[in-house]
Amino acid sequence: MMQFSFTLEQEELRSVLRRFLERQCPMDRVRAAMAGDPAGDGIWPRAAAELGLAALAVPEEYDGAGAGFVELAVAVEEWGRALAPGPLLATGVAAPATLLASGDSAACARLLPALAAAELTAAVVLDAAGQRPPAVTAVQRGDGWVLSGQVPLVLDGLAADVVLVPAPTDDGGLLWFEVPATGLTREAVPAIDQTRQLANLYFAATPAVVIEAAEPHTILDRTVNVLITALAVEQVGIADRCLELTLGHVRAREQFGRPIGTFQAVQHRCAEMLLRLESARSAAYYAAWAVDGAPAELPRAASLAKSYCSEATAFITAETLQLHGGIGFTWEHDAHLYFKRAKADEVLFGSPAAHRELLGSLVGI
Repeated sequence: MMQFSFTLEQEELRSVLRRFLERQCPMDRVRAAMAGDPAGDGIWPRAAAELGLAALAVPEEYDGAGAGFVELAVAVEEWGRALAPGPLLATGVAAPATLLASGDSAACARLLPALAAAELTAAVVLDAAGQRPPAVTAVQRGDGWVLSGQVPLVLDGLAADVVLVPAPTDDGGLLWFEVPATGLTREAVPAIDQTRQLANLYFAATPAVVIEAAEPHTILDRTVNVLITALAVEQVGIADRCLELTLGHVRAREQFGRPIGTFQAVQHRCAEMLLRLESARSAAYYAAWAVDGAPAELPRAASLAKSYCSEATAFITAETLQLHGGIGFTWEHDAHLYFKRAKADEVLFGSPAAHRELLGSLVGI
């Protein structure tokens, strides 16, 4: 049954994670990670060790927490709210979703316990523009397989220990593969959003291990839908933090002898930000509920959430810049970091227009 409010356990998870990130991930540590300072890279291991964050999506039989996707979504929202560095979307969301959907018990037993313990990080090789599958081909050689091709803009692909790759085969089929990162050539990609790592991956007859799966295309679709749902929830966290920053500023900033938040024009703009935030939250958490609660609804819910949340968050972060005035455009202020993340997320794994087109096809329009 769908719940229209968060449970006490989910609210406690949110509270604990928010306090942790406020202490351990202030914006100066985010900026340190942007600059390549190792001091900014310790958030993920610590969150995994102290809070069990890496284990949320992993079932108990594989040494995980066995949480539902809504609990994971709460964590993703708080992670996005803090712009925290670390491979939560790739290692904590996409990789477990792929492995569990495959039904390959050997692959799950080999990888999931290490992911849950944060002893391993993983990336799922998906085309950043939403192309399914990415431009990698698989060829059988003797008893094994090799992969060739290149994929741009792989989320958290630069530091992953292992990558999971869907690749077409010579006979027109599709297989999933596990590839140790030692067999790859990787390069960092300079991006507008410096708070998130993206990498180009190059496969040159790279040895790969097959992940046994009865329906590889179904796994690909589910992985993408789970990932864009998590991305939509992350956008809600970004938008929520930006509204909070904006309200704090307009209450404190005075002009003509009064706080600018008392002017009706400013109030209208803040009200519009709140309206779009709450609408985005509803769309994102409906999709998050559908991951476990209504899998047949997930493709529609995920595309709807990605489309709406992308545009709503882009609007809210832009309004944050505007309502902060001149200081909002400075490097020292945090507003531009949220704006850049929002603009990058808007097109990651499919633009709003692409997802509206996909949604139309799914509902028969």
